[in-house]
Amino acid sequence: MSKLFNRNTQAIFWNNNKTAIQRMLDYDYTIKRETPSVAAIVAPTSGNKFEKFFWGGDEIMIPLYKSTAEAKAAQPQADVLLNFASFRTAYDVTMEALNLGGFRSIMITAEGIPERLARGMNAFAREKQVTVIGPATVGAIVPGAFKIANIGGTISNIINSKLHRAGSCGLVTRSGGLFNELSNIIAINADGIAEGVAIGGDRFVGSVFIDNLLRMEDNPDVKYMILLGEVGGTEEYKVIEAVKSGRIKKPIIAWCIGTIAKYYDSGVQFGHAGASANAETETAEYKNKAMAEVGIHVPSSFNDLPEVINGVYKELHAEGIIKNIAEPELNVVPNVRRPKQFICTISDDRGDEATYAGFPISSVATPDTGKGIGDVISLLWFKKQYPEWATQFIETVLKTVADHGPAVSGAHNAKVTARAGKSVVESLVTGLLTIGPRFGGAIDGAAKYFKYADDHHLDPKAFLNYMKKEGVPIPGIGHRIKSLKNPDLRVEGLKKFAQEYFPATPLLDYALTVEQLTTSKKENLILNVDGTIGILMVDMWRALGYSEEEINEFIESGTLNAFFIVGRSIGFIGHVLDEKRLAMPMYRHPMDDILYDVQEAEKL
Repeated sequence: MSKLFNRNTQAIFWNNNKTAIQRMLDYDYTIKRETPSVAAIVAPTSGNKFEKFFWGGDEIMIPLYKSTAEAKAAQPQADVLLNFASFRTAYDVTMEALNLGGFRSIMITAEGIPERLARGMNAFAREKQVTVIGPATVGAIVPGAFKIANIGGTISNIINSKLHRAGSCGLVTRSGGLFNELSNIIAINADGIAEGVAIGGDRFVGSVFIDNLLRMEDNPDVKYMILLGEVGGTEEYKVIEAVKSGRIKKPIIAWCIGTIAKYYDSGVQFGHAGASANAETETAEYKNKAMAEVGIHVPSSFNDLPEVINGVYKELHAEGIIKNIAEPELNVVPNVRRPKQFICTISDDRGDEATYAGFPISSVATPDTGKGIGDVISLLWFKKQYPEWATQFIETVLKTVADHGPAVSGAHNAKVTARAGKSVVESLVTGLLTIGPRFGGAIDGAAKYFKYADDHHLDPKAFLNYMKKEGVPIPGIGHRIKSLKNPDLRVEGLKKFAQEYFPATPLLDYALTVEQLTTSKKENLILNVDGTIGILMVDMWRALGYSEEEINEFIESGTLNAFFIVGRSIGFIGHVLDEKRLAMPMYRHPMDDILYDVQEAEKL
């Protein structure tokens, strides 16, 4: 892995840190990335499905998940985990990701992870060949491609430091703050950086100086490297050995901060957990001298670092190793941005032609397209292109439930309202308002309870006992007129269609075994049309590859009832138009059909 990130790299962001995420997206927009660098957010306590963020002046939605496993399954291309969990959780989050697999690198912002845990975590990451950046880091950046969260600071600072496009330097530091400072120094005295990593300030970090410098040695975009170490630790000696052995051939400029420590009588720690010398070889002065002895460019003081950088850069440029870099065209992030109040993910009317789930209306509307109302429903309700057998089943359902005569409550309401002189819309609405648990709602209920029984492997007898304990009549079972001897031809038609065209009908097969038990008690306790529709919808979604969780969500959201609503609307409108056509007068219910039991009111 010679390059840490590229323009297609995407990350899963653990913890909904909106400011840090927005900074990443603003960087993406500025450098004209094709896809957002954040593919998903893990927010275990959130009840939302997504979070809105700005993409320039517009907005995009980043999906939210409850766990890393869910996020990774939904976004398998995201191979970077940005672990913004607290120090109490960061270790567990990292270990879960390492065990899960599929991540090339993991960045950990938390500081203070117990050293014993950190060492074990880092060793496990090496075993899994995963690059860990941190703990206690602000991250890393490949300019013009991908940046982690807050590294580099604001957009204006990023552009001033030439972090918007690739330069020639590979930069490795411990400190995030000094990383930003050095980026600016490099931009002023050279052409910027090609890749930069702040490895983190804890004593035991995942990827150390040598890991990153060896990668940069193999990265053709990096022409020379800068190492900013500090007092404490011995990691710089690994770099010295790599230079001596010839493993690292590119020029290195290095400085260890903390040389002032020699003026203190007793040991002193500078900021980071690892910035404390426990032996003479860990002092900044000793390490600077050792690096200079093997040919690493070490300035006499930090103040001289810019001059050394400029000298190495000019030398490499003169030799033709470093070429002139053309400045890319950038997007400008608007200063004022207004969030949208509504979200639409199913249709778009902004272009020359409105679309259904990305398809122009003309591509599905006319007969020559070969598409029907089932195709339109699959696009607008589910944002999927269903196969022909599924769209035909949807249309079969709509035709089956379109009407059931004038006596049912919905049709009755629609007719009464129409006879009161109301419009088609008003009359239709009164009919639709009757749809619910007692009228049409059995479709939802049948799907819910039969699926529950099937999911929990309840045999028919156990299912009946379960429903009895719940105190709920089995939805989808029973008919006022139809029975085994007088079958409902609508049900027979649906079953025939499913048996001929569905890849499999496991829930229907289960429901029919339940029907054998219920009809043995009473022959009209058959699987009715509502139950058949609800059960076959579950079979359809399973055959189409939906997860059980997605199907449960369809049921809970009322999707099944929606098919009944659309289908029955056809019948309600027919009854309304029938009343208008016949010019029927205002309806008054006959008095002899009302039981009057009116007592004289009690005086209080």
